[in-house]
Amino acid sequence: MLFFLFTVIVMTISFFSNREKTYFGIKKGFKMFYGIFPDLLFILLATSLMLGFIPEQTIIKYLGDSSGVFGILIVAVIGSVALIPAFIAFPLAAFVMKAGVSIKLLAVFITTLMMVGVITFPLECRYFGFKAAFLRNFFSFIAAILIGLTIGLVL
Repeated sequence: MLFFLFTVIVMTISFFSNREKTYFGIKKGFKMFYGIFPDLLFILLATSLMLGFIPEQTIIKYLGDSSGVFGILIVAVIGSVALIPAFIAFPLAAFVMKAGVSIKLLAVFITTLMMVGVITFPLECRYFGFKAAFLRNFFSFIAAILIGLTIGLVL
């Protein structure tokens, strides 16, 4: 609510300072939102359907605290392959954490999501070369697992 109030105040100040720039900014913001809306909607629907059809006990079994190395590998691979923006990944992580997913697995998932790019690998190879792209992704994958294990020990 506080963020909404702050936005209204800043938009009002902007509107009285320069109407043209304010209209331009609002128009550009709507275009950006329109561009990401289909992806956002798809990810939210897919996650909701997945969590709706997969029983919570199954999620806890494979991604809970007792999932061990298998759970870490599952989320590391999913995070490496998925192409989800951070502004969707963090609310998604909070949502599945409430369903019982281990925080260390969420750390691995988000870290691999941000640092490893299986889908973007060919593009990365084109710009940096195969060896550099492979080594960056490989060491990022290992680092993500180590980060998750460390968070699991600390928390």
